[in-house]
Amino acid sequence: MCGIAGFYNSKKDYMDEKNYYSKILEDMYTVQRHRGPDDCGTFLTSCVGFAHARLSIIDLKTGHQPITRTIGGQTWAIVYNGELYNTAELRSGLQAKGWSFDTDSDTEVILVSYMEHGADFVKQLNGIFAFAIYDPVKKMALLYRDRSGVKPLFYAVIGNEVVFSSEIKGLFAYPGIVPQLDKEGLNEVFSIGPAKTYGKGVFKGVDELLPGHYMTFSPSGMQEICYWKLESHVHEDNYATTVEKTKELLIDSIKRQMVSHVPICTFLSGGVDSSIVTAVCASELAKKGEQLNTFSFDFVGNDKYFKASSFQPSQDRPYVDIMVKHLNTNHRYLECSIQDQTDCLIDSVDARDLPAMADIDSSILYFCSKVKKYNKVALTGECADEIFGGYPWFHKKECFEANTFPWTMDLEARKVLLKDDLIEYLDMDDYVAKTYAKSVSETPKLAEDTPEEARRREISYLNQKWFMQTLLDRMDRTSMYSGLEARVPFADHRLIEYVWNVPWDMKTRNDVVKSLLRECGVGYVPDEVLFRRKSPYPKIYDKNYETLLAGMVMEILNDTTSPVLQFLDIKKVEKFITSPSDYGKPWYGQLMAGPQMLAYVVQINYWMKKWNIKIV
Repeated sequence: MCGIAGFYNSKKDYMDEKNYYSKILEDMYTVQRHRGPDDCGTFLTSCVGFAHARLSIIDLKTGHQPITRTIGGQTWAIVYNGELYNTAELRSGLQAKGWSFDTDSDTEVILVSYMEHGADFVKQLNGIFAFAIYDPVKKMALLYRDRSGVKPLFYAVIGNEVVFSSEIKGLFAYPGIVPQLDKEGLNEVFSIGPAKTYGKGVFKGVDELLPGHYMTFSPSGMQEICYWKLESHVHEDNYATTVEKTKELLIDSIKRQMVSHVPICTFLSGGVDSSIVTAVCASELAKKGEQLNTFSFDFVGNDKYFKASSFQPSQDRPYVDIMVKHLNTNHRYLECSIQDQTDCLIDSVDARDLPAMADIDSSILYFCSKVKKYNKVALTGECADEIFGGYPWFHKKECFEANTFPWTMDLEARKVLLKDDLIEYLDMDDYVAKTYAKSVSETPKLAEDTPEEARRREISYLNQKWFMQTLLDRMDRTSMYSGLEARVPFADHRLIEYVWNVPWDMKTRNDVVKSLLRECGVGYVPDEVLFRRKSPYPKIYDKNYETLLAGMVMEILNDTTSPVLQFLDIKKVEKFITSPSDYGKPWYGQLMAGPQMLAYVVQINYWMKKWNIKIV
């Protein structure tokens, strides 16, 4: 994984001020060096500049970027962030057409594939990626993003110029792009956050290339092309065939994503998703006489403070123990203290350039920093719940029937700390309603669906376009902040395409949540783990954490220069702090309740102060 950045303007000659623009490129990769601490490089020509910070995973010696190819005096160039999982097949096909390669990197294969096949070559790729290509013949720059949106790519258009970056901070390293929030951006923070509308960068003038899309920039203008999207059709396979095909796709995805020139590891929570990924990886490495590194995460004192709930029915540790014994992995139990978690609240904002999922982001960021000491590549179980229907809102009647995002069904919890005039100005309910309606209207319809199945499809679409994207953003930023590459086998587009059309009664056979996925794990995972009730990512239950957060918020209230004060009703905040917290009614997802609201306020205040954000 890496960090990329750059700019393009067909009406400007950057070489007229070569030193000036070279320095800008250096600044753009420098602010993202955490994404690629192993190497860096730039490419500058008349109308385009590329910058790259590299994390070496494949082709450790000759994979320096940007990579260029010169033919007939014309030089093509690429900067790339990601991993390609069908590199060998693509390279063989290109070699058969007469191409040769100077490196073993997937980056060169992508560039040559474009040169051979043209812009739509991206449809041949299986991987996670964001990259930019310069075509000197057409004097054109192209930006690409993978189908599931695993790898980020933000951009800003200023007149005839486009500036792009893996992370928003890279854009702010370009002169003239400044952090501003308008009404829409404020709604993204307070009405939608910590999610964000796909395609938006929250800051005014900042956008994000949509998953499954690419953009072209040329003397004739800008164009955006959708090269992949979900399509609905009748599922014709019987149950046995469905299980067989799903299992085949999943295992193939896991095996492909094990490809690396450095040792891999897995995150092992003891849940069905990570356990299947870990079991396949451990089995494959055992064939070579190698032992898999695994890591599990929890919080100091949780064994003492934990209380079971409908959201968190059990702790993970006993199930992790079962898997470690079953697979004989080299396992490390990592724990995060309330102080570690609180300290990382700020780091998680720096990682995402936006307010994040409070202590959920900060704790994962902390854990990733520890994992990086042992491994540079980790496979995770992310995305399984969105694809196979694991979350409560797929099953609960009130969520199923709600005419809003099922993970944020009551906006009143979001308004509890805000000034009344801000609530009125933002018209939060209307913003959410319109955003929700737009997403639902995009759901690929199928005439044969019953009303209930059609609604299931809508909820699945919302989860993949929204909730899954939030978790992928979280995983990318928190891992890459320490230069750790996180891979997500469940986000393989082939698996997503197939399971999308599997009927609900096959996904939840005999009313067992994610029964289709569990069937795929038979023979790999012990039954007591495979059929345990879902328990989400652990949260901290120590009440001292909330006390610590309350103190931080009081410091903000007592500092008249705190930027977040322009949005907060101080009396409401003081009442909130002194009232008993409600751990049972999250305001976002399953885990973000009272303490996380306080942490979110801390993050917003730091974020606005760091970037000196102007409200426009």
